[in-house]
Amino acid sequence: MRHGKKFNHLGRTASHRKALLSNMASSLILHKRITTTVAKAKELRKYVEPFITRAKENTTHNRRVVFSYLQNKDAVSTLFGEVADKVANRPGGYTRILKLGNRLGDNAEMAIIELVDYNEYMLAAKAEKGDKAGKKRSRRAGGAKKATPAAQVEDVKVEEVKAEEVEETPVAEAPAADEATETSETEEKKD
Repeated sequence: MRHGKKFNHLGRTASHRKALLSNMASSLILHKRITTTVAKAKELRKYVEPFITRAKENTTHNRRVVFSYLQNKDAVSTLFGEVADKVANRPGGYTRILKLGNRLGDNAEMAIIELVDYNEYMLAAKAEKGDKAGKKRSRRAGGAKKATPAAQVEDVKVEEVKAEEVEETPVAEAPAADEATETSETEEKKD
């Protein structure tokens, strides 16, 4: 019985699954982003995030433990060097899965799995959003604050209406006089 054994076997034997996840984790650490199926991406997330947490504390023991799973010296040195520096302040959630749609050949759900701190587009968008937001808004509205601006707006509207009425009367008389002189001049030219 497999009670309490929740991980996805991915249709592979234990040794094949171990090799698959080890290779995918090494590729993710070296390339920062890989494309795979959604099921493999979810399993890879569970597999690689504890390694990234271990990489925050650079000890010989942690390096040996991670190397026993990854079996790739370049991936281990990149993980404990470059990646550990970037994720030092992050309390978890080092990877992101973005769904792409279905693959043409077999209609499998595809996804991109990437290290969160290495996506320049999302980091730039987050920085712009942070600059615009500035301070947090509260959900409760203050009743006294809204009443005073409304009174000021009403005063401004009354003043604008008075100004428009004064401007309209002289403008209406001037064009009529000009038209009368133009029509009399055209009649004289015809004769």
